[in-house]
Amino acid sequence: MVSESAALQFTIEPTSNPTPADHRAELIANPAFGRVFTDHMAIVKYSESRGWHDAKITARKPISLDPAASVLHYAQEIFEGMKAYRTESGGIAAFRPEENARRFRASADRMAMADLPQEIFMQAVDELVKIDRDWVPEGEGKSLYLRPFMIATEVFLGVKPASEYLFMVIACPVGAYFGSGCVSVWVSEDYTRAAPGGTGAAKCGGNYAASLVAQRDSKSHGCDQVLFLDSREQRFVEEMGGMNVMFLRDDNTLVTPPLTGTILPGITRDAILQLARDRGLKIEQAPLEIDEIFAGAASGRYKEAFACGTAAVISPIGTLRRTGSEAVFGDGKTPGEVSLGLKKALTDIQAGKTNDAHGWIHAIV
Repeated sequence: MVSESAALQFTIEPTSNPTPADHRAELIANPAFGRVFTDHMAIVKYSESRGWHDAKITARKPISLDPAASVLHYAQEIFEGMKAYRTESGGIAAFRPEENARRFRASADRMAMADLPQEIFMQAVDELVKIDRDWVPEGEGKSLYLRPFMIATEVFLGVKPASEYLFMVIACPVGAYFGSGCVSVWVSEDYTRAAPGGTGAAKCGGNYAASLVAQRDSKSHGCDQVLFLDSREQRFVEEMGGMNVMFLRDDNTLVTPPLTGTILPGITRDAILQLARDRGLKIEQAPLEIDEIFAGAASGRYKEAFACGTAAVISPIGTLRRTGSEAVFGDGKTPGEVSLGLKKALTDIQAGKTNDAHGWIHAIV
């Protein structure tokens, strides 16, 4: 196996058919999230006999898989979500990519997949952004979304960890994930996202696939997103369909569920908690009963609520709904001052508009 400190030499194979500059400008002017992709991709292969090898940046194109590839039958697959930004100084930087690399390794360990050294993860991201730098959009709320992922490619029908894998990174220019207002959230009382001992803390596709029926259910109730409760008692707030969740009390305490193995350890979540401390807010990572949240919204004890994650950064929650009742934060339409303040503090750091006191920015170009 490749050692922890080993890096690879990436072969650079520029596409022979790059997107014309005028068409690229048109595509990134107002991109739909996850629909427009850059010209290139990063790809690295793994086998037990050779370790990680054949690292390259090449033209983005379909990949070929045998019908018996393990990923298609046993779902050995993990991924990450991260962004590269144009900075005030004219460069391009990523936000805490080393944390994505660490979480990727943790997900791989949970899914019994090959360990990808952090150096290779970072190399792949950096080289892809460098060759596709012209795809990084300018403007408020715009960025280049990066999707590193790994799949099991061994041709074998049998339940065991695969011996061959493919690591790839693709990229797409994106704008805002949600609009500028508040979202409405359905509290699922029929489905759960994860259970103790399960894969809730791993960023694997199966977690998201299992959440889709609840997401569909939320749409049928007129909501934008879904909030899951714990699997044992259906009493405690856990996570939304693809984001962590936080609540602001009237004593200026920011409350969020603890990381106990059923919730994804969000990198944006961690950054927001630190920025909240910097701004003098108290932090409480403790179990939150859903009944307490509904009662607290009605009494004014809970003033704001928001979801957070790489794609949306911070998305203010206006209402929580469940069968027979509704919790409204503020007027249900206007984002709260603390939510907006934390979002601005974070996005200003990402865009290089303010001092990066915590060393979160990784310069690429």
